[in-house]
Amino acid sequence: MDNTEILRFEGVKKHFPITKGVIFSRQAGQVHAVDGIDLALAHGQTLALVGESGCGKTTTARLALRLETPTDGRVMVDGEDVHQLQGAALKRYRTRVQAVFQDPWSSLNPRMRVRDIVAETLRVNFSLSRSEIEQRVAKVLLDVGLKPEQALNYPHEFSGGQRQRVAIASALISNPKMLILDEPVSALDVSIRSQIMNLLQDLQQQYGMTYLLVAHDLGTTRYMADWLAVMYLGRIVEYATVDSLFKEPRNPYTKALFSAALPDHPDKRREEIILTGEVPSPIDPPSGCSFHPRCPLKAGSICEQVEPKLKLAPGTKNHLVACHLY
Repeated sequence: MDNTEILRFEGVKKHFPITKGVIFSRQAGQVHAVDGIDLALAHGQTLALVGESGCGKTTTARLALRLETPTDGRVMVDGEDVHQLQGAALKRYRTRVQAVFQDPWSSLNPRMRVRDIVAETLRVNFSLSRSEIEQRVAKVLLDVGLKPEQALNYPHEFSGGQRQRVAIASALISNPKMLILDEPVSALDVSIRSQIMNLLQDLQQQYGMTYLLVAHDLGTTRYMADWLAVMYLGRIVEYATVDSLFKEPRNPYTKALFSAALPDHPDKRREEIILTGEVPSPIDPPSGCSFHPRCPLKAGSICEQVEPKLKLAPGTKNHLVACHLY
């Protein structure tokens, strides 16, 4: 496998201003959606971001898509700062990086035929003849498990799983190097989730793509991902290979998160961890370790005052954990 780095986050922060007043508005605070993350992803691999709702997963994905601009730090794709790209470089980036979103119904224009939805990226970014576009659309529809003649249909004529296949075909049409998958199966019936996950894995091998996967379902991440980053209040608290992290989670928050998930076997027993209190507000996050107000371990003054950095866990090669008490 090609281990060339394709994606890197360097000290990335995203703070959304909060304003008060209608006529004479003033900034009253900031939402710390992403609060300083460092990540790297190699070509052909899948990195999953997991955590509670509001932890910053989707904002991180939107930063990689240029849908949000970082407050600080850089998002690098193929060694280029994506938020500094202009002209031909920006056009090239938009063909190399595509996205598949959670709800296939809202991501597809109901007034357009599938052939026009899928071909839109080609028409905007490439100079191809009509026959070349039609051939490419027919091929990519076959690749996602649809029939070429279904290109004449409208989105409402498809089931939820088929609409997600259309969304995937639309992302694949420009032959991208990386897909951002934002909860790609969570809006689908349980009966067809595994079909879409298998399809995405097959397409990754066929097209040689890299995936950045945003998910809250740990089963999905364990099945699809190579690497797992656990986020809490805009920060990464643990980062490791999927096998290492599922075998032995190190951070107290990761352990609580895994404890709340359904076991992979009904007879499997595990420690039950119940967290006290509410998730702190991202407007005014706690000092030091952001998890210390809810931590089941005995948090000391260092936890309240000093933010823990991601460090290599003893006895591991690539398992990083941010915790003073580990």
